[in-house]
Amino acid sequence: MSHQPHPDSGGIAVSCAVITVSDTRTAETDRSGQLIQQLLTHAGHTIAHYAIVPDEPDVIRHQLANLPELDAVILNGGTGIAPRDTTYDAIEQLLEKTLPGFGEIFRALSYAEIGSRAIASRAIAGVSANKLIFSLPGSTNAVKLALEKLILPEIVHLVTQIRSKTP
Repeated sequence: MSHQPHPDSGGIAVSCAVITVSDTRTAETDRSGQLIQQLLTHAGHTIAHYAIVPDEPDVIRHQLANLPELDAVILNGGTGIAPRDTTYDAIEQLLEKTLPGFGEIFRALSYAEIGSRAIASRAIAGVSANKLIFSLPGSTNAVKLALEKLILPEIVHLVTQIRSKTP
């Protein structure tokens, strides 16, 4: 199914992967992964890959290393501090460049919604292997906040900057 780029996207459709990190979710119960896909496609972007993987750093890194050619990856889940929350640890090591402002602003926006619990979020973003990577908490509210307030307004601009590497 082909989607037209959203008028706000500058005519650019970003090819995305959506990866849910969870030991318990299935395609039927993955509300956050479904919401990410809906918001991206509604904005005119494409979903080139979707997967649910267990919260195991090696599995997460393997999934990222074996993605098809695409522009951006949005992971959700595993960004807290519980022993099984290992997404941040797997992602942080892979990032060639980080976008510290993403995590900082996400936590500030989260604080406005959920208060001091926002300090436990290790949401992170950056660039790895010429792909834009976002790692979000698994809560549907957190996903909605990140997509609507940060990712969708900036994804085309950020991908354009990555693509414009000088030879």
